Amino acid sequence: MPHVVDYKELGTLLNKELEPSKWITVDQDLIDAFADATGDHQWIHVDVPRAKAEIGGTIAHGFLTLSLLPSMSMDVLQVTGVGRALNYGLDKLRFTGAVPAGAKIRLRSTVIKIEEKNGGSLMTRNCIVEVQGADGKMHDKPAFMAHSLALLFPA
Repeated sequence: MPHVVDYKELGTLLNKELEPSKWITVDQDLIDAFADATGDHQWIHVDVPRAKAEIGGTIAHGFLTLSLLPSMSMDVLQVTGVGRALNYGLDKLRFTGAVPAGAKIRLRSTVIKIEEKNGGSLMTRNCIVEVQGADGKMHDKPAFMAHSLALLFPA
C-alpha cells in the first residue's frame, strides 16, 4: 500500500525511507516482450539455451528493469492534491547487478530533496532496485541505483 501525502505536505517526506514496493517477477515472457518492443534481441536476454550454457541463464535488459520504475514508484508513494506530475529525469543512474530470468525486483526509495521549480515542486528520490533470485535469496548487488526526479504541480 503506497504512502499517501498531500502536495502541501511534501516536506514531511524529506530524508524519509518509504516502504518498499511489491515484488515484480521478471520472467522470460516479460524479457522477450521487452526485446520485441525495443528491438534488443541480444542473446544474453533471449537465447535461453545459449545463455544457460554460457552464463547460467538469460538476464533482463537493464532498461527493462528501469522501465518498471514508474510502476514500482506508484506502489510506494501517492501524492494527493496534484494537478499533473512529470517525469523530470534521472541522475546518477548505474546498473549494478544482473536480473536473471525468474527473479523478482522491488524498489526501495528515500526522498532526498524537494525544491521549488516553475510553480511546482521538484522531488528527488534515491532509488535502489533490489533483486531476489528465483531461489528466494537476496542478491548482494541491486539491479540499479538512481536519483529519480519528478516535477509535481498543485491542483
